Amino acid sequence: MIDQDDKGAVKSEAHTDDYDSPWKEAVEHYFSAFMAFYFPEAFIEIDWSKEQVFLDQELQAVVRDAELGKRFVDKLIRVSLLNGDEKWIYIHIEVQGTKQAEFAKRMFVYNYRLFDRYDRPVASMAVLADEQAYWKPDSYGFEVLGCKHRLEFPIAKLTDYHDQLDKLLEADNVFAVITATHILTQRTRKNDAERYQAKQLLIRLLYQRNWEKQKVIDLFYVIDWMMRLPEAMEQQLWQEIETIEESKKMQYVTSVEKIGIAKGRQEGRQEGRQEGKQEGLLEGEAKMLSVMLKHRFGDLPEATHNKLTRSSEEQLKKWLISAITATTLDAVFSDELTH
Repeated sequence: MIDQDDKGAVKSEAHTDDYDSPWKEAVEHYFSAFMAFYFPEAFIEIDWSKEQVFLDQELQAVVRDAELGKRFVDKLIRVSLLNGDEKWIYIHIEVQGTKQAEFAKRMFVYNYRLFDRYDRPVASMAVLADEQAYWKPDSYGFEVLGCKHRLEFPIAKLTDYHDQLDKLLEADNVFAVITATHILTQRTRKNDAERYQAKQLLIRLLYQRNWEKQKVIDLFYVIDWMMRLPEAMEQQLWQEIETIEESKKMQYVTSVEKIGIAKGRQEGRQEGRQEGKQEGLLEGEAKMLSVMLKHRFGDLPEATHNKLTRSSEEQLKKWLISAITATTLDAVFSDELTH
């Protein structure tokens, strides 16, 4: 039975929307699109013919003892510039999901620590994904006894796009779709029926793009992960997706890989709710990945099952992303070999 309020609107189940996981993966996989969409002036100065190197481990080493509040997403990337003045520079990206008093100070501290570590220019930039339209911190510093020290950094504020939703849905940039998804996820937090319609719209729009299959799958993952729905609605949506694919004679998100993710996530959520504890949530995440891997590579060795049950939630999510495109079971866990 669908639960309704006294005005007839379908009420949302109690579930927590997950923003940071899809944002992290999207920034890394589509970094040039991220820069082009949010920071176009910086985008045109970067030499995109040169490799961009992500340095997440190095970033954590630099800021580990300078924690100033929870980070939503943070990335450190080494890039080359077109002007040739510097062989390379570092870009520090923060995506901040909530209003936070010490956010600007954190940007300041991380910037000078990174400069001290690498002795290279560091460009700090922030995407503010919170819902407080007036909150736009873009600088931090101090002045004492004639000494001035200040950092000013460019920001992109997602609430500024709220009245541009139609343009976002038409734009040919993956981060236009991600921005629209983020906004619609926030808007529909308390109404599953509205969220269902929004999610259906976003997925239909993916099929109208002339994008390569992998990009469509990646964006479906972002939409699916952000816009959580009750299981019955998820199943109904899957049926509609299959109908769309049949009519367009294309098969994208209903591949074995994506079915495995959907089924595994449903089992994981159910198990986590039943346990009501962090241990139960981790077991659910592990089961989700196990289902995915079994769909792709067949029965799993006992060692793999043991690895999944001992791992953290963050590590499990990283392996889940790897499992989408990996060609072998060993390739899913290849990140362990590089750390």
